[in-house]
Amino acid sequence: MTKKKKTTTNAVKILHKRYIREDKKRLASLQTERGNLNIAEQIYTLRKQAGLSQKQLAELVGTQPSVISRLEDADYSGHSMAMLTRIGAALKQRVQVRFVPEKADYAYA
Repeated sequence: MTKKKKTTTNAVKILHKRYIREDKKRLASLQTERGNLNIAEQIYTLRKQAGLSQKQLAELVGTQPSVISRLEDADYSGHSMAMLTRIGAALKQRVQVRFVPEKADYAYA
């Protein structure tokens, strides 16, 4: 009796296998986008936990609400350490940068 090949129904795994594979440019792009998403999610979550609106956080940071909105957008890629540090200070947080092995972010590779 022949064993059937087990197929996945996980859409993310299917798309990763089909479009990313080991393409270094696509892997780098994916890593960048994951980083942008992570930063946006953290700013949003910390702001909400502090009970602040975007306008209130902007006032604490000394910027416009549109800047906070842009920073909470996963598609934004212009984060600066200076602005992240200001936001962190306003939310009583420190910014921490870590280096991790290249393959660590590729759960579906």
